[in-house]
Amino acid sequence: MSLTRWKWPLAALSVLLAAAGATRLVDNQYFYFSTYLILQYIILGTAWNLLGGFTGYVNFGSGAFFGIGAYLSAYLITEYGVGFPWLLVAGSVPTAVLGLGIGYLTLRLRGVYFSIATLALSVVIATIILNVPAFGGARGLYILRPKEVPGFDTYMEFLFTLMVALSLASVAFARYVQHSWIGRGLTAIRDDEEAASCTGVPVLRLKVFAATASGLMMGLAGAPYPFYISYMEPMATISLDVAVNSLAMPLIGGTTSWLGPVLGAALLGSAQQIATVTISSEYNLLIVGVLLVLFVILAPSGLIGLIQSIAKRRRSP
Repeated sequence: MSLTRWKWPLAALSVLLAAAGATRLVDNQYFYFSTYLILQYIILGTAWNLLGGFTGYVNFGSGAFFGIGAYLSAYLITEYGVGFPWLLVAGSVPTAVLGLGIGYLTLRLRGVYFSIATLALSVVIATIILNVPAFGGARGLYILRPKEVPGFDTYMEFLFTLMVALSLASVAFARYVQHSWIGRGLTAIRDDEEAASCTGVPVLRLKVFAATASGLMMGLAGAPYPFYISYMEPMATISLDVAVNSLAMPLIGGTTSWLGPVLGAALLGSAQQIATVTISSEYNLLIVGVLLVLFVILAPSGLIGLIQSIAKRRRSP
């Protein structure tokens, strides 16, 4: 019993140690640069899935939460030289509060009306940042990375290891939610909100919880981004690309499980990075669109549903 209880924490620790060990074995800096993006989308996809997959509320505002986390972090770096742990707090807590407020106001909307409201949020946030001089306005912000990080040869290796830790924490949280009463309540809301309310499920509280947790995780994904990219401008940071990728990766992987966004991010993120190197990054959204259409038509339950379907066929006589 005790070994079973510690199986997943030990597995997560093993992955983190393996990632730290990889920084001693792999010298190719592009490996860390590209893997960072995949890990970033694991966090964003997992965050989106809490609200869009488990609860059934399709969110197009991922770019707004991600951008707020990134810009608050960048501002604190450039103006006050704040340390990294505080940047993670500063990037995630305000987006959690925003998720709480926006969730309470907009989750009374349903279907396409909620999606339009979240899309409008991205436009509003981008416009605000564009017109605030402290955030660099249209000219953007430049961020200088520290030259050295204790224990790492380059700053990119440190960011890679940090994102491994953050993605593991996000996935662990999503797994806990799925297997707890919270996950069962969110699933009941997705299947039939009125029936869930009639059977005693605290519908509004669970929806606000999902919106708050989703916002926090998206801001957390954005907090290290200024160090990764070194230069930020509003239209690129709070872009439709972030929203589309955050939505597509759980849909491709499977929205009914915590593992879906991980598989979707691994597949779609890898395909985008390969296309960036071999063809052009301009084809990234085309890859997203083609894969999304294929999975919607051929495997509407995503990779997880496809794997389960194949396994079921093999078991059947």
